[in-house]
Amino acid sequence: MTALSHTDSLAPFAFGDLQGCHEPFMRLLGKLPAGADTPLWFAGDLINRGPDSLATLREVAGLGARATVVLGNHDLHLLAVSAGVRRTKSGDTLSDILAAPDAPDLLDWLRHRPLAHIERGILLVHAGVLPQWDAALTLELAEELERALRGPAWAETLADLYGNEPRTWSPDLRRKERMRVAFNALTRIRFCSADGKMDFAANGGPASAPPGHMPWFDAPGRRTADITVVFGHWAALGLMMRDNVIGLDSGCVWGNRLSAVRLAANPAERTLMQVDCGGCGRVADEREQTQSNT
Repeated sequence: MTALSHTDSLAPFAFGDLQGCHEPFMRLLGKLPAGADTPLWFAGDLINRGPDSLATLREVAGLGARATVVLGNHDLHLLAVSAGVRRTKSGDTLSDILAAPDAPDLLDWLRHRPLAHIERGILLVHAGVLPQWDAALTLELAEELERALRGPAWAETLADLYGNEPRTWSPDLRRKERMRVAFNALTRIRFCSADGKMDFAANGGPASAPPGHMPWFDAPGRRTADITVVFGHWAALGLMMRDNVIGLDSGCVWGNRLSAVRLAANPAERTLMQVDCGGCGRVADEREQTQSNT
């Protein structure tokens, strides 16, 4: 393991999508060469599809100020279901959370998480950013969404966010359209065209990009190329570590691995820790098989 410089002694560890895989998360947390004050970052999708969504959500919320969590599409889906603006889907593992005695507190905590976080020249989001956005604009758009989701009309806001159009960013968009584009980019994007038009049909690896599209981080002239962007969301991509882009969803809920990377400012000093998630994957597979037979 590469030794950390003194200035990076408190570099955060960033985790990929937990998705309710509590037991692998606890094993990985126990392996980290980190003290009690080491910051922990989470790239969203704390819950859903794995077997222990309630325990996972309680665990991360219980970390208090040590944890920085950005919202993922599954986290927002839970909020939308709780508000009655979305229905549960086949494969969801949200019922334990919704029925828990501390559900109101957990949902309120989740609703007050950000959609983007930047620190030490590193931007944390769940899915990605559009090529036309620099870090400042990304944070501005995320903060507009955050204010709406924390306000009294948060359920109405959520109801307005779902939909695929518009697929491209423009500074001339009306507020509702602007927030939907930001929502889709920050929590759903995988592929886009060179001019930032998002595709939502393809969800395989990079080779499955539709004609004229590419992974969002490979768009030419991407304006966040001058910082490091850390994201999750894309299990088919798997772990990806470049100097200025780190993809952390290594498919734990599908039986692969859970990953955490220490985000040293110097890419050469970044360290990777992983645990196997075979048990979590078997539970997910058995649940999907049971549901397909009913």
